[in-house]
Amino acid sequence: MARKPTLRKTPLPRSAATKPLSVVEPLVQTPAQEPSAEKRDPHPHAALDRAAMASLARFTGGLSPHAMIDAWSDWAMHLGRAPGRQLELVERAQSNALKLMHFTAAQMFGQTADKPFQPGRYDTRWSHQGWDKPPFALWQQGFLATQDWWHAATSELRGLRRQNADRTGFLMRQLLDTVSPSNFPLGNPEILDKTLASGGRNLIDGAAHYADDARHILAQEHRPVPEAFALGEVLASTPGVVVYRNALMELIQYTPTTAKVQAEPVLIVPAWIMKYYILDLSPENSLVRWLVGQGYTVFCISWHNPGADDAELSLEAYRKQGIMQALEVINGIVPGQRVHTNGYCLGGTLLAIAAAAMARDGDDRLASVTLMAAQVDFAEAGELLLFLDESQVAFLEDLMWSQGYLDRPQMSGAFAAIRSEDLIWSRAVRRYFLGEPDLPTDVTVWVNDTTRMPARMHSEYLRGIFLENRISAGRFAVEGKVIALKDISVPLFVIGTETDHIAPWRSVYKTALFTGCDLHFLLTKGGHNSGILSEPGHRGRHYRIGRRPAGALYRDPDTWLAAHEPRPGSWWPEWASWLARHSSGTVPARTPGADPAYPALEQAPGTYIHQT
Repeated sequence: MARKPTLRKTPLPRSAATKPLSVVEPLVQTPAQEPSAEKRDPHPHAALDRAAMASLARFTGGLSPHAMIDAWSDWAMHLGRAPGRQLELVERAQSNALKLMHFTAAQMFGQTADKPFQPGRYDTRWSHQGWDKPPFALWQQGFLATQDWWHAATSELRGLRRQNADRTGFLMRQLLDTVSPSNFPLGNPEILDKTLASGGRNLIDGAAHYADDARHILAQEHRPVPEAFALGEVLASTPGVVVYRNALMELIQYTPTTAKVQAEPVLIVPAWIMKYYILDLSPENSLVRWLVGQGYTVFCISWHNPGADDAELSLEAYRKQGIMQALEVINGIVPGQRVHTNGYCLGGTLLAIAAAAMARDGDDRLASVTLMAAQVDFAEAGELLLFLDESQVAFLEDLMWSQGYLDRPQMSGAFAAIRSEDLIWSRAVRRYFLGEPDLPTDVTVWVNDTTRMPARMHSEYLRGIFLENRISAGRFAVEGKVIALKDISVPLFVIGTETDHIAPWRSVYKTALFTGCDLHFLLTKGGHNSGILSEPGHRGRHYRIGRRPAGALYRDPDTWLAAHEPRPGSWWPEWASWLARHSSGTVPARTPGADPAYPALEQAPGTYIHQT
C-alpha cells in the first residue's frame, strides 16, 4: 500500500459531545469602525417597515408584489412603444383563431384533424382520451391557443429586461392555469366519467381530502412519515452509527459490508434545504448503501432542522461547524488518510467553497471533490431566477426577520409553482375531483419531509451567492479573505442531470470554466433528484462522460454535448471506478464507533432526521 501522506490541516476542537455554535465571520469583512449616531440609526422606524412587509409576505406566500408590479409595468411600457410587436401579436391572434376554426369545423363534421396546439412536456392534464372528443377537444385547444398567444406576448422584447419578460410569462401561466377547463368538473371528461362510474363517490372522497388538507394548512401541521416508510427501518436504513454531534449536524459512519475497504474514506455533504436521506432512500436505490457495498468507508452529515432560536446561524457556520468539523472527526477516526468528498445540491456549493478555502490555506486533506447537481455560478441558474431580485430578496429577508427562518410552505410553494400544471393543478384534480389519495413513494415521502432555513444563512445564500454571484466573480470571502475556485487542485467529478430545473446542467457545467484541475463531467438522464437516484439496473438510464485534463482549454457545454455519445446504464459504477483510481489501495474494514475519542452515540439514522 502507498505511504500515507502527511496532511496539513487547520486545527479544530475535538469533542463528541454536543456544543454550542461559535460566532463566525461574515462573508465579506470590512474594517471595524465606530459609526456615528446618524449611521447607527439612519431610519429609526425601519422595524415598522419590516414588520409591515413581513405581514404582507405571509399573505402572498413570500412573493413580493412590488417585484411583480415592476415586471408588468416594464413589459407593458415596452410593448406599448413597439408597434411592430403589436402587429405581430394581432397576426398571431388571427392565425390561432383560424387554426381553431378549421379544427372546430373538422370536429363538427366528424373528420379527423390534427390538433394545432400541443401541451408542454410536463403538462399531464390532457392525457385522458376524452380530450380528443368534442366539445372537450375544442375547449382544450382554445385554452392552449390562448396560452400560445400569451407565450408570444411575453417573449423577449427589445429593451425589456429578460427577467421581467420571463416573470410576466410565468405569471400569465399561473393565471391561465386557474381557468383551465381541466380544473372544472363539467369541463373535464375524466371527472365526468369517474363521477358517473362511481355514483359521485369520487366527489365525496375529494371533499374529505380537501378538508384534511385545509386543516393541515391552517394549523401548519407537519404530516408524519407514513409507517410503511418508517425512517431507520424502511428509509434511511443503511446500518451505521452516529459518531459525532454538535448543534448543527450529526455525523454518521456506516457499517462496512466488505472485509476490505479503500484506504480513503468518503464524506457526503447533503443539502440542508431537505433531509439527507434522499441519498439513503429504500435499500434498492440508496446511494449510501451501494457505496458501502463497493468497499468504501462512508460518512454522511445529517443536518439539524433549525428553528427560531437558530436565526443567526450563518453560511460560515455550516462550513465551519459542518464540513470542517466533519473532516476533523474523520481525520481522528481514520488518521493519516485524505478524504474523498461528495456534495449534493447546496451541499455541493458549500463543499466547493470549503475546498477553495482549504486550497488557499494549504490544507491538503482532500483526496477528491464530487459535485452532484451543484452550482458554483448562478448567472444561468434556471427558473428559480424568476423569484429573485433585490425587491424579492429584501421581501424574504423581512419575512425571515420576523420569524427567524424560512418555513417549509414558503420554499416548497416556489418549487411547485415552476411546474404548477403538474405539481399543483393535476394533483388537485386527482385528489379533490377524482377522489384519488396521494399514494406515497420513497421519493414523495422525502419531498414532503421538508426543513426550515435559518434567516441569516438563507439571506447570505440568496444575496451573496445567488443574486450577487460572488463565488465565480471572485468576491466571496472566507474568514476575511477572498477565495478562488481555480485554487482547487484535487480531482473534480461534476455531475449534471439533463432535465434539472433547479440546477440546470449547463449551469452546473460552468464549474469547468472556473477551475483548472483535472475534471470529469458526467451528464445523466433525469431531473434534479431522479438523475442522482440512478442505481444499477434502473431501466431506461443513460449518461455521458468526458474528461478535461488539468490546464486544458475550455469547451462550451453544447460543444461538449455534441462530442460525447450517451452510454446505457447507471452512472454510479463510473463514479466508483473514478474514486478507486484516485485511492491508494485497500485496508481492513473499519468498525464504526471503535475510536474511543468518537464512540457510537446512537444507531443511524440518528436524531436530527426525526426533527419536524
